[in-house]
Amino acid sequence: MDKDNIQENLVNKGRELISRNGAEGLTARKLSDASGYSVGTIYNQFGNMDNFILIQNYLTLDSLYNRLSGLQASGTAYQRLNLYVHEFINFVLENKNLWYLVHSFHLRNNNRHFSKVYLRRVVRITQLVESAFKTLYPEIEVPERILMLQVMWLSLFSLSSFLTTDALDKFSKINKTTLCELFLNTYLAGLKVLEKA
Repeated sequence: MDKDNIQENLVNKGRELISRNGAEGLTARKLSDASGYSVGTIYNQFGNMDNFILIQNYLTLDSLYNRLSGLQASGTAYQRLNLYVHEFINFVLENKNLWYLVHSFHLRNNNRHFSKVYLRRVVRITQLVESAFKTLYPEIEVPERILMLQVMWLSLFSLSSFLTTDALDKFSKINKTTLCELFLNTYLAGLKVLEKA
């Protein structure tokens, strides 16, 4: 069996483990037990588990991009942005464990420089809504508009961790989907006010 097949088999088996058992279900030993490959083979293929997780996150970000880019976004700019965010929320809720891995990887690696390959995946997701932002805020200069867009996505990214856990449910009855949509529309309305100020 060639190296590519081994890697592909391990990545697929790892994805199953994460989806079923969460991020804590992903260790070299558990992956070895589930896949039939030795721990040594896993490290020979990926170097370390962080590299393995990075590949998993590539796949998750690619899946999110494909889902959002496949939307037939029509209507006003507000409606298009709401559609993207609604679909983002659905994606996270349907892939809680995989998305948690993306989120926790960012938090754990605060001193790590993300590769251009990884950052390109993140940027192309934000670019999907760039035209709607341009329509909403045509008078705002491009660098400032891009910053506003990044703040929106970073805030939604932070809120998305709340979607992946039930830990806070006993303290609040807030609908998670409504929370993210409320944030989006409050943020957009606030930007409109600032634009006129």
